[in-house]
Amino acid sequence: MKRKSIKKRLLCLALGLQLLLLSGCSFYGYYITPDGTIIIPMAGEGVTDGAGEALAEEAAAEEEPEEVPEEEPEEAPEAETEEVAEEEAADEEPPEMPDLPALKVSNEVKVLEKGLSITEFRGDYGFDSFIAQGGAASDKDLVRFLAKTLMPGIGEFLLKMNGFGCSTISAADKSGSYRFGRNFDWKECEQLILLSYPKTGYRSISTVNMDFINEAVGNFSLSEQVKKMAALYIPLDGMNEKGLCVAVNMIEDDTVIDQNTKKPDITTTTAIRLLLDKAADTDEAVKLLKSYDMHASFGYIFHLAIADAKGKAVAVEYVNNEMVVTETPILTNFYVTPGKKYGIGSKQSHVRFDTLSEQLSKSETMNGTQMKEALESVSKHNYPGTGSTEWSVIYDQKKGKASYYHRENFEKVYTVGFEK
Repeated sequence: MKRKSIKKRLLCLALGLQLLLLSGCSFYGYYITPDGTIIIPMAGEGVTDGAGEALAEEAAAEEEPEEVPEEEPEEAPEAETEEVAEEEAADEEPPEMPDLPALKVSNEVKVLEKGLSITEFRGDYGFDSFIAQGGAASDKDLVRFLAKTLMPGIGEFLLKMNGFGCSTISAADKSGSYRFGRNFDWKECEQLILLSYPKTGYRSISTVNMDFINEAVGNFSLSEQVKKMAALYIPLDGMNEKGLCVAVNMIEDDTVIDQNTKKPDITTTTAIRLLLDKAADTDEAVKLLKSYDMHASFGYIFHLAIADAKGKAVAVEYVNNEMVVTETPILTNFYVTPGKKYGIGSKQSHVRFDTLSEQLSKSETMNGTQMKEALESVSKHNYPGTGSTEWSVIYDQKKGKASYYHRENFEKVYTVGFEK
């Protein structure tokens, strides 16, 4: 019972006694009930000693405050605390890649390191003439055009290529700017980074496997200028000044891509050159491809990964010679078109696809460092077998720059950009 209540009772008792004295009444004792009522027996109605003591004890017991034990704060289990800390650390975005100045590029072929070179081409390389004369329905047709217009005197040759495995990913950073990342998995080869400044068409940065030309021409001695012009027709990935990115990935399948609908003809690599030169975004790229009959280069089934600066990323596949477009930010080496073909491709390509999907699902955004880490997580050294990831490239679609990593050395970067 609180002190305020006790004072109240004492005050009531004093008042009661005073009234009794004024009234001339006599009494033998009094007691206070638990609810605070004062009871004063009149003469002859006294309370027995035992009852009085019991009531007094009851009142005393009621007045004693109950002791409430203090609650000790609960401590989180040590393992749970560590787990939360690890999750918070994982959620922290790593620092952005530094915005390095672009390499100085000239008309001469510059060797950056063994197996990696860079150059530029300015002027007319005959691509508009190639399209105007109907394109090419095969590699042989392409070589015939190149031999006639670019390499007179060497005769015909056959472009050669073994199958390769690749991975691509499109993602935005926190500012809303998009990047397009690509791994090219193959055996060791001569890689050429080629900047194009055409008379008509968009400027572009593209990557070429020069072994396709070197092995094809054999003992023929070609000038660097001729090689560069030929290389413009066989890019495997690239980005133009509008931020449109394109890459070709192979699919392990025993069918062919050989459309014949009386449209102009185009091959896999010349389709990439067409899109880099003429398309500003994904919708324009898809529209352009629909206006041509596609014929697979080197006899391999493939699909194209296309992504623009606004983030629209698609896979273009040819299923039973029908062009199908599927939106996806990730592409490896199996069909993504829903239906009977879905999933056909190498087992490892499914693993790489799942790994990249997991990387992308960790955050709604991905900066340059995170994209580099994503590409490294699916590079060739993570899987058994021969070959290597010959190049990894991250195209910054807003800044118009490309960051190249050669043969899985992700500590050394070569930055390439358009001349201002």
